[in-house]
Amino acid sequence: MKTSFRSASELDAGKISILVNRAYRPSAHERGWTHEANLVSGQRTTEEQVLSLFCSRSSVLVLIQDTNIVACVHVQCEEYSAVIGMLATDPGCQMQGFGKQILNYAEQFAFEHFATTTFKISVLSPRTELIAFYERRGYARTGEMVGYPVTAGIGEPIVHGLQVEILTKQMEKPSS
Repeated sequence: MKTSFRSASELDAGKISILVNRAYRPSAHERGWTHEANLVSGQRTTEEQVLSLFCSRSSVLVLIQDTNIVACVHVQCEEYSAVIGMLATDPGCQMQGFGKQILNYAEQFAFEHFATTTFKISVLSPRTELIAFYERRGYARTGEMVGYPVTAGIGEPIVHGLQVEILTKQMEKPSS
């Protein structure tokens, strides 16, 4: 099967929204290892929220297998770093390395388009297996915790006092 990367367009917003919701908040029979359905209820994103990401110094990137979007990530350039978020792999395609590939692509993209070598990512603090995934990719725990963004319209915490942990990565130049 052929895989490729590209920047998403507004025409992809509906498919990206469906992919992200399936990865983050799937039904019980669809759950891959990266879901957070036991921590947060409701949709992770909407098509409108994805459309709002298509703006200056912000890109949504996708990994295509054959003709299907199987992974995505959002890269937003801040003053001194790139924030990487909404990284999602289709539950049926997990454990095939797509998450690693799209993360690497996002870092390369941020370096090439935003000239940054500092990356930030936010992870729900109870997601120790996901934090370990990012640590294996060079991200470090900062000790910075923030409350779950209830007003952001990305779901309702099921767990009382849910926190989001910030991880960072500093690199000289992303690998090819």
